[in-house]
Amino acid sequence: MITLTELKCLADAQLSYHILKPWWDVFWYYITLIMLLVAVLAGALQLTQSRVLCCLPCKVEFDNHCAVPWDILKASLNASSDPEMTLPLPLRIQNDLHRQQYSYIDAVCYEKQLHWFAKFFPYLVLLHTLIFAACSNFWLHYPSTSSRLEHFVTILHKCFDSPWTTRALSETVAEQSVRCLTLSKSKVLLSASGCSAEVDSSKQSLPYPQPGMESGGIESSNSSVLDKKEGEQAKAIFEKVKRFRLHVEQKDIIYRVYLKQIIVKVILFVLIITYVPYFLTYITLEIDCSVDVQAFTGYKRYQCVYSLAEIFKVLASFYVILVILYGLTSSYSLWWMLRSSLKQYSFEALREKSNYSDIPDVKNDFAFILHLADQYDPLYSKRFSIFLSEVSENKLKQINLNNEWTVEKLKSKLVKNAQDKVELHLFMLNGLPDNVFELTEIEVLSLELIPEVKLPSSVSQLSNLRELHVYHSSLVVDHPALAFLEENLRILRLKFTEMGKIPRWVFHLRNLKELYLSGCVLPEQVNTLQLEGFQDLKNLRTLYLKSSLSRIPQVVTDLLPSLQKLSLDNEGSKLVVLNNLKKMVNLKSLELISCDLERIPHSIFSLNNLHELDLKENNLKTVEEIISFQHLQNLSCLKLWHNNIAYIPAQIGALSNLEQLSLDHNNIENLPLQLFLCTKLHYLDLSYNHLTFIPEEIQYLSNLQYFAVTNNNIEMLPDGLFQCKKLQCLLLGKNSLMSLSPHVGELSNLTHLELIGNYLETLPPELEGCQSLKRSCLIVEESLLATLPLPVTERLQTCLDKC
Repeated sequence: MITLTELKCLADAQLSYHILKPWWDVFWYYITLIMLLVAVLAGALQLTQSRVLCCLPCKVEFDNHCAVPWDILKASLNASSDPEMTLPLPLRIQNDLHRQQYSYIDAVCYEKQLHWFAKFFPYLVLLHTLIFAACSNFWLHYPSTSSRLEHFVTILHKCFDSPWTTRALSETVAEQSVRCLTLSKSKVLLSASGCSAEVDSSKQSLPYPQPGMESGGIESSNSSVLDKKEGEQAKAIFEKVKRFRLHVEQKDIIYRVYLKQIIVKVILFVLIITYVPYFLTYITLEIDCSVDVQAFTGYKRYQCVYSLAEIFKVLASFYVILVILYGLTSSYSLWWMLRSSLKQYSFEALREKSNYSDIPDVKNDFAFILHLADQYDPLYSKRFSIFLSEVSENKLKQINLNNEWTVEKLKSKLVKNAQDKVELHLFMLNGLPDNVFELTEIEVLSLELIPEVKLPSSVSQLSNLRELHVYHSSLVVDHPALAFLEENLRILRLKFTEMGKIPRWVFHLRNLKELYLSGCVLPEQVNTLQLEGFQDLKNLRTLYLKSSLSRIPQVVTDLLPSLQKLSLDNEGSKLVVLNNLKKMVNLKSLELISCDLERIPHSIFSLNNLHELDLKENNLKTVEEIISFQHLQNLSCLKLWHNNIAYIPAQIGALSNLEQLSLDHNNIENLPLQLFLCTKLHYLDLSYNHLTFIPEEIQYLSNLQYFAVTNNNIEMLPDGLFQCKKLQCLLLGKNSLMSLSPHVGELSNLTHLELIGNYLETLPPELEGCQSLKRSCLIVEESLLATLPLPVTERLQTCLDKC
């Protein structure tokens, strides 16, 4: 049994669909109700009548139909030529049938002689009405459409009742009022100045939001503030709208089902209007009934009267009028569907009137549903559009973000980075909290995995900001904010998850000195706009590119001749063309990392001002071209690490100005004696090779301060090594040393010593002579420390300073 609660829920569900029923659907509903009343009335009259037909026997037949004797005599006189012939009085007719016989005759004549339309008229009206009603509600309950419609109605009601919708609309009204007030004031000023020509307001307005006209200014003027619960509810509605749009906008099932049901209605209307008026003539008052029942009654022909004929004619005529109205309305709805582009819905008018200029146009079923809702009340679509706008969603996110990230919480995130700068690192947020701009001590702002970031004009409050990091985020910069960054920003780091172009605002940073781009591919043929953009970066000194390029972009070599440092990490892809490097005559530092180079490029030898060269993680097997480096008089740092170099050519001795040399992570087995002719070397790294000994000639490196041979096969250290009195860092770990020479105590400047991973059994007590060596910088097994004299151990333990 269905309870009252279930009936109430069913009624409420039907009532919720009223926003999807245009005026003609409501009109159909009322016409269907009237048709149903006509069917019920006609059926009730037919059922309540005890004798639908009243029949009398025909005693005299004339001309194959019933006639009274008077008619027969009159016909005879008309046929006779004697004018004096008089008519007799009418013969008296006597009917002497029993009541049961009359009932029998009535029933037989009703079944055999009464026209089917007169008999079944109420049932036809009822059948037509049920078909019309089913067609009107079929699309609401069709399996492929019902769930979508129910979901849409639920979301639409939530959008309509959401406090965020009211707030967004009120902000729009406020902005329009301010805009109108500004326009009025400008016209008054123009009139007062005597200008007769009206200046276009668009020319008077700024191309970017002004400080007082941003969302923050509107929010301050609006006293209503969403609480946390309302903000979360609105956020959930945004997500539901996105999913619904993604699911419905790709199909047109609802449109096709609605169109089919209207076509069925039009076809049914044509059929009804074709046969009902025609059969209406068969509803007559008198019916001549010929039944062969003479054996029972003594009569063969009867004259019957259909008692419901007149009222059925009236009801049928009224029903035809209703069908015509229904059909005309159906034809109009069909014309509306075929005439209008109902698979496209544009919010163009709303975009012009509101501050939400990014409301997207929708299509297919989503567009059709909105067209239907417009027929009921356009306000529903207007309120619904708030949740289609990304600007509206971003404003809501901003409000929730500001409530979550207070000034105190942001201050707790401030740290000192490796460069001793105050840095704020924000990770995986929905945006940039406005409270960030209250922390004026920020020097480095790092934004990572934040989908959409907008820098407003309030960034100018960060007077100490000099460095900006944007990792896997999309950054939009307002015009006032760009003016601030143009003057103050010195270092910019951009890292993109997907390949893309450099943001246009980057090229306005005329005071930028260092630019780091990762994941951003510069196209081979850049357009004129990009060329001009790089040309404006006149103060750029350092450029770092991490991507997969086949050649160094021409825009770098041609338009940045003043560049001093170029770093290119090609992520393992082969860098083919390097001839254009010759144009970068002012280059002081060059890094070609993971470029799959097999030989040192000859174009490098033309860079006379080069101080540092880094060829890390390439495929170098031989470096015979190293002799050409003697032409680079300023070259002081050479890094050939993480390659497959098997030996060092003797020509390396010609690099007399070399100060730093990194050859670690290669396959070197022997060191040429000419290496030690580079007497200016103060940094030498030979770790992770296959060395078995170190030549005694290392003593000639009198300026050596850092020496690393970690992870080799060295069994003994030469005494010449301890003649390098300036040595500060000595890394000997993971070798095959059996003992450590007592001469180690002569290294008075030694601050870092690594011995772990060898075969040492004791440590020389002469380590006491290394007065600068601290315990934290002595990397050795704990068991070996016990072999030192107690005074040495105590001295090392008294100082816990880190290296």
